[in-house]
Amino acid sequence: MDKTVVLAAGGTGGHLFPAEALAHEMKARGWSVQLATDDRANRFAGSFPADAAHAFPAATVTSKNPLALARTGLKLWSGLRAASAMLGRVKPAVVVGFGGYPTFTPVFAATQRKIRTIIHEQNAVMGRANKALAGRVTAIAGGFLPEGGQYGAKTVVTGNPVRPAVIAATRVAYAPSAADEPFRLLVFGGSQGAQYFSGAVPAAIGLLEPALRDRIVITQQARPEDEAEVRAAFESLGVAAQVKPFFTDMAERIAAAHFVISRSGASTVSEIAAIGRPALLVPYPFALDHDQAANAAALEKAGGCMVRAQAALSPEIIAEILRAAMAEPERMAEVAMAARSVGRPDATRLLADLTEAIASGKSASDFLKGLLP
Repeated sequence: MDKTVVLAAGGTGGHLFPAEALAHEMKARGWSVQLATDDRANRFAGSFPADAAHAFPAATVTSKNPLALARTGLKLWSGLRAASAMLGRVKPAVVVGFGGYPTFTPVFAATQRKIRTIIHEQNAVMGRANKALAGRVTAIAGGFLPEGGQYGAKTVVTGNPVRPAVIAATRVAYAPSAADEPFRLLVFGGSQGAQYFSGAVPAAIGLLEPALRDRIVITQQARPEDEAEVRAAFESLGVAAQVKPFFTDMAERIAAAHFVISRSGASTVSEIAAIGRPALLVPYPFALDHDQAANAAALEKAGGCMVRAQAALSPEIIAEILRAAMAEPERMAEVAMAARSVGRPDATRLLADLTEAIASGKSASDFLKGLLP
């Protein structure tokens, strides 16, 4: 068997980070890793351990306008031809897709070439690209997918792979912040930051009593267009803050945090759970399938976070949540422990095992039987 795997992942952190985790594991097992993606991946690609990266035209249907549909169709056809040609040259034993529309053409081309395929769905609700591919692929790996359903016979719940930096951060125990100690607050909204947090969090900090503000040390991810305004807001409050559009050491920052405020994308929830930190999760309200709310549900059920709809939040409510978190370090330690109980730090190993099994000719059912005691 040729030990080459193609990992197909869209150019956002939520799709690329799990692929990066699997890439590290497959390289450690002696596999050659090839990355299939789009041009947006360039800012994440520096840490991706691929022997080669291949960027293809990618598009999604966003309009019913006939001209726009024709342009999308032409782009997809062009991407499909290029992906098929790459697969003919590379000859992988297996292709693993991680969702997002840049995944579609490489995985679809692989199914046309009768190459064995896996899609990994990070969310509790399957995205459109993976849904379109689900009937064609050899196996489906799920992060938060419920068991059973239409494709239950070929679905393996592996959890979401987390990067080596996250695995390293799991070794950092949660140390509660006492009443006279700094309280490290981490705020982020996915790889692009969150516009809502840029306004709401500084306003909430401004409502805190001066003694509480003096304790807060904040790290906040903000969109480039919001960065200067957010930084100025914290400076006017006299709050120590680091504000950037993107942090390359997010795992370390989660591990250092006493409390996290974030969206609830699948990778975010998986990393917070694996590291074990108390959090306020605010699902992105405009997600097509409300997948972020579903992602957060398992963590909330275990007592590992609070979940609040954005429409139900205000600076006053956020300030009250922060007051409680700062006043109850023992309870925060309990929430951190509950979050950690949901974490799946072994997800990368399990997905790599599944990848090798599918590449060797086994089915998902065969793999699942091998997991039974």
